[in-house]
Amino acid sequence: MADYFLGIDLGGTKILTAVADEEGNILAKIKLPTEEHKGKDKVIDNIIVSINKVLNKVNFNYEDIVRMGVGIPGPLNIEEGLVYQAPNLGWENVPISEILEEKTGIPVNLENDANAAALGEKWFGAGQGIDNLLYITISTGIGGGIIIDRKIYHGANDGAGEIGHMVIEPNGPLCGCGNYGCLEALASGTAISRMGKEAVEKHQNTIISELSNGNLDSIDGGIIAKAAKMGDEAAKEIWVKAGHYLGIGLANLLNIFNPEMIILGGGIMKAGDLIMEPMQKSLKKYSFENAFNSVQIRQAVLGDEVGVKGAIAVAIGRR
Repeated sequence: MADYFLGIDLGGTKILTAVADEEGNILAKIKLPTEEHKGKDKVIDNIIVSINKVLNKVNFNYEDIVRMGVGIPGPLNIEEGLVYQAPNLGWENVPISEILEEKTGIPVNLENDANAAALGEKWFGAGQGIDNLLYITISTGIGGGIIIDRKIYHGANDGAGEIGHMVIEPNGPLCGCGNYGCLEALASGTAISRMGKEAVEKHQNTIISELSNGNLDSIDGGIIAKAAKMGDEAAKEIWVKAGHYLGIGLANLLNIFNPEMIILGGGIMKAGDLIMEPMQKSLKKYSFENAFNSVQIRQAVLGDEVGVKGAIAVAIGRR
């Protein structure tokens, strides 16, 4: 009889749950809202509803599932299955693995969401066949996972991989973590939006202002990318800055870890050459020549399924 696994990608806005076979092939999936504003118990109820719905799609029971993998924002204690703190869920010290096991009888493997995404790309995406790689997601924030000898590097207390909080410019802008000049404060979607708003305030004739109808709150990476492609100099400069800082961050990682591959994911990478060209330029400038010449820079390929695919990998035991 074949083995089947559940993968659960738990985020601040949605729960994506899938059932897969032992090769990681998804048999069915379902997406539900997280409803984190209704509290922890409601979120957990929604997880159980998502499990039941996806199993019903394939006529499975809990007993048909060997194990579930859960990708969740941290910090975590993976061995104990404990979420220390998940700000976008409003959670503190939640024993999520124990809770889900009690409700379903299915064993749980827990993993940080960025690490899970790294595993998804390594086993099912751009990183197949690669033993040593870095996965970096650039979206609202910047996160990542470090894979060494085909396994996630967790660090001493499951805290490794906070790539977005590498300080690049000590006198730079304030980051959400409380430090100044973190990579996340310089090259994330949030940082790019901030620079777009600043550009509108400084350059009233910028195309960014026209595309946003003067509404500063609507300015995001998509609008700034569109303005840049239309020839707007202020918008192009924003992407040059973001790419430059991203390249410095990647060069630091490249010099430390000497990976075979760096995989870049997240919504900001949809900007393509606008961010890739300045990133490559500064990456080459600040990294060791041998490391630069031997690394592959790839864009992630799993898209919105990267988290749930990673959770499936965690469930299967590819950690």
